[in-house]
Amino acid sequence: MYYTKPTALRSVLDPNYLAYGLSNLYDIGDWKDCLFWLRGLNDTYRIRTSRGFYILRIYRQSIGESDVAYELSLLTQLNDELSAVSTKVSVPISKKDDSLFTVINAPEGPRVAVIFSYLTGTENVLHDEESCFSFGRSAAELHAAMDKISLDLPRSNLDTNALISQPLDRIVNYIGEEHSATPFLREFSNALMERINNVSSQGLDWGICHGDLHGNNNAFQEGDTFTHYDFEWSAKGWRAYDLAQVRNRKRLPEEKKASLWDALISGYRSVRGFSEKDESAIDLFIIARRFWVMGLDVEFIHESGALDFSEDWLEEFIHEFRSYNIV
Repeated sequence: MYYTKPTALRSVLDPNYLAYGLSNLYDIGDWKDCLFWLRGLNDTYRIRTSRGFYILRIYRQSIGESDVAYELSLLTQLNDELSAVSTKVSVPISKKDDSLFTVINAPEGPRVAVIFSYLTGTENVLHDEESCFSFGRSAAELHAAMDKISLDLPRSNLDTNALISQPLDRIVNYIGEEHSATPFLREFSNALMERINNVSSQGLDWGICHGDLHGNNNAFQEGDTFTHYDFEWSAKGWRAYDLAQVRNRKRLPEEKKASLWDALISGYRSVRGFSEKDESAIDLFIIARRFWVMGLDVEFIHESGALDFSEDWLEEFIHEFRSYNIV
């Protein structure tokens, strides 16, 4: 392939460009400013209009229209199903033509833009039992609402293919088939998949999951209410995988892990069932999540740069995976 003009891997779009292209498509008041707010897996902007604040998300170029359509359909249905409980979700704002997203031009190719409601409240790091009980109850209300939703749009499941096989392919492609770590990674991933397949064959709770329910930066608390957002990874999967993420969340004091988890799962079970068999699978899904995270690192190296993903990065994961003693 010949590059005859500059090509971007991932751009940060000028807020003025976005305001110019999007402001007339919405009936949300006069736009006062559009501020670049956060660079994450996607880009987030804060919009201020004569009616208040909104959040604009510009999805990365690899996220297609069908992916966004699934997420927005899920959120719209969840908003209705959750109307009678305290748990809420961030909702997309309709355009004047009643559609929910816009495809915009970026240097790297088309990207999808969505405006969401602006969330108030605080990010709770879940370091006390009361908060954990409330978050567990909220997660159960979320799963209960998801059980009532019907989505016919295409979506890959959060199964062992998505959590282990695909990340393994990305990792090996990055480090090379001849790397000394590759045989261990293959052996480890096969053993992990075998264990998950064995436990799941006994019957685990399966349904639509949030997909990123770690409790660090995907929910705001206001009073006793949690409002959840960032449903990009949502798909059908094991509910134990969803809860494994919040059990293994960052910045969790080691000495409080057991009591905080007991409070969280008690809150969950105050709303819907979660069997002992499901709970016993949590540790396996914590490991699967870590393997998925390693694969996610590799997926975004082309955007973030390879410097931080050297042999030291690889060795840290290998050391962690060996510590699980599953091979």
